Amino acid sequence: MGTPEKEAPRTVIPPRGGLMHVVDAAGYSLAGLRRLWAETAARLEIAGAVAVILAFLWRGVEPWHWLVAGALAGLVLATEAINTAIEVLTDRISPEWSQTAKDAKDLGSLAVGLMLLVFGGFFTLVMTRLI
Repeated sequence: MGTPEKEAPRTVIPPRGGLMHVVDAAGYSLAGLRRLWAETAARLEIAGAVAVILAFLWRGVEPWHWLVAGALAGLVLATEAINTAIEVLTDRISPEWSQTAKDAKDLGSLAVGLMLLVFGGFFTLVMTRLI
């Protein structure tokens, strides 16, 4: 039986300025996207957005419907990313069960659920031609 591997200590690198700051920020965003893709919920939300695209193509909706749906899909994924960040941090600072940790995770989940309800409501209104 081997000994558990320890993670090598990491140092915090100070942020760079100017254009390199933008390049670094883009890299951090891509890393976040890769991490978000590891979440089943995010993959399901992306699959749902693809289903909306197909339904909109079938129905032949107005251009503004596409814009609103795109914005709502982006907000759903942004909310999912924040929820995932809350869960990761909560697990890190409170590995044992606590009511506070549960509340934090439940509130993050509520935020995602509310965004999904808004997107689903908009989708329903568009598909039934109420808007």
